Amino acid sequence: MADLLGPVAPDAALALICMAFATWLCRAGGVWLMTHVPITPRVRRGLSALPGSIMIATVLPIAVKSGPAAIAALVAAILAMLKWRKEVIALGAGLLTVSLLRAAGL
Repeated sequence: MADLLGPVAPDAALALICMAFATWLCRAGGVWLMTHVPITPRVRRGLSALPGSIMIATVLPIAVKSGPAAIAALVAAILAMLKWRKEVIALGAGLLTVSLLRAAGL
C-alpha cells in the first residue's frame, strides 16, 4: 500500500489503523447491543425512521448553506423520489434542477 500512496509516515499509518479499528468497534458494538434489545413495534418504528433522519441531518444544512438552487434541487429530488420511487430518477431530477438554476444565475 505504501507503494501506491508514496511514503506514509508511521504516525499516519497508526492513526489510520486506530480509526479503522474504532469504526469496526462501533459497528460490532452496535450489532452486539441490538442483539440484547427486544424489537418492539416502537423500536421498529424508531429504527425505520433513522435512515431518513440521518439523511436530513446531513443534506439539509449543506443545501441551506449552498443557496436557493440547492434547496430547489433537494425539493425536486424528494418529489421525484415520492412519485417514482427510483433513486436514479431522483438523482437526475436534483442534478438537472441545480444545473439549470445555476446556469440561469441563481
